[in-house]
Amino acid sequence: MPEPFTVEHFRRYASLLVFDDGEQRSPEDWQLAYAEDVFGGFREAWLVVPEGNGKTTFIAQLTLYAADYADEPWIPVAASSREQAEILYGQASGFIQRTPGMTTRFRAYDGYRKIISYRNGGKGIKIYAADPKTGDGVIPYPFAIVDELHRHEDMKLYRLWKGKLRKRNGQILTISTAGEPGSEFEQTRDAMRTKATDSHRDGSYLRAATSSAVLHEYMVRDDRLCSDMQAVKDANPLSAITTQTLAEDFDSPTLDLGDWKRLKCNRPTRSSRAAVSEADWDRAQTDVRIPDGASIWLGADFAWVDDPTALVPLWMRDQEFRLLGEPIVLTPPRDGTMLDPEDVKDAFRSFHERYTIEYVVADSTRAQDTLAWVERELGVPVVNRDQGPKAAAEEYEAFMEALRGGVSEDRREQREPWLRHTGSSVLRQHTLNAITRRITGDRRVFDRPLHSRTSSKQDMRVIDALKAASMAHAVARSGPGMSVYSDRGVLVV
Repeated sequence: MPEPFTVEHFRRYASLLVFDDGEQRSPEDWQLAYAEDVFGGFREAWLVVPEGNGKTTFIAQLTLYAADYADEPWIPVAASSREQAEILYGQASGFIQRTPGMTTRFRAYDGYRKIISYRNGGKGIKIYAADPKTGDGVIPYPFAIVDELHRHEDMKLYRLWKGKLRKRNGQILTISTAGEPGSEFEQTRDAMRTKATDSHRDGSYLRAATSSAVLHEYMVRDDRLCSDMQAVKDANPLSAITTQTLAEDFDSPTLDLGDWKRLKCNRPTRSSRAAVSEADWDRAQTDVRIPDGASIWLGADFAWVDDPTALVPLWMRDQEFRLLGEPIVLTPPRDGTMLDPEDVKDAFRSFHERYTIEYVVADSTRAQDTLAWVERELGVPVVNRDQGPKAAAEEYEAFMEALRGGVSEDRREQREPWLRHTGSSVLRQHTLNAITRRITGDRRVFDRPLHSRTSSKQDMRVIDALKAASMAHAVARSGPGMSVYSDRGVLVV
């Protein structure tokens, strides 16, 4: 008989568990590969796989197995919501009720979402909400489970439990699907790839490991392959998923492409309300740089306590080549103190020394003293740009039209973008963070995806560099005091 906490022992155990269709099934090879690394002792073990591959059911099997063979098990399970908690708990308690002999080994308490082991004592298995306040007292053994980490508000509970692992030499296991780009979850997922000292890739599958952490990931490697059903199947390892079932899902009239990419292709995907697509933004990048001494317009968006202050230069070589240069973005301490106005003045000076600033475009109500200093000390005129809905809608329309090169939204024609950029990572982040919000009629504006300024989400909500750029662009293309509609021959009454 194989020893406990080996792949073969777990395989035999899990093969006896009865599913809700009355059948018994052995774990699949890809699941056993993950289990092997768990039993191998990695302190952190992540399994990131598309939705619908049975990962919650598999982890329920692994959790029951650990509770059955570990001495005094205490296996906390962190779920992002009550509904998610009920899925994993329901799978585990269902196995107990359906499998002969399991009710003599376990007792499930539905009201508490808790399962105790008759054989090994301990605290057993307990479902917790993703809140550090409720999960502070646990001492995980043999491991803690974090379910669908991408859905958690932040990673505070993960870090809390990770910090408690050494008390009993425990582990922390994570199962999830892709999240939104820039989220703390995706930043950590990226770090696990880049810091790996042992990596193996086989098509859509990646195993990336350090001495203490391992990532098993299944992901379509290129956005362009997300409509290739064979490529999508390669990223969905469960044998029950086929190219035919995927094609049926893909052809559904209610399909949301963003959800498909994230949930079925396991690619970090932004909200379907995102204003600027990654493809459009990347297409507008150029190797051209603003020449030293060139005449520029400088957009400025001011904030002093929570959000950044952003200055973005715009060079209008001609109407069909407009270039956004490298921005300066100043982030306040975010400890309740204000950004130092002298730092903002230094940023203006650096642009003034390098270029000829024709105009600064800004909402003057947010920085009257600083803008008065710009006119007085630098001799640069300031164009006041109020941030009412009319101006914001004009900025949105002018920016999006120039980025598309005049192409219609149905993409029947494709032209080179009129508005280019140098590839600044900061400007990219601020631009791709923005969502579209409809105001009156068909008019739209750029908006923040989140309005709560929680520290864990702050970097996902900033769009200040985009606001500075779009203000400067809207005014520069038409001239100070003119409507953005003027250069299209539209009479504004």
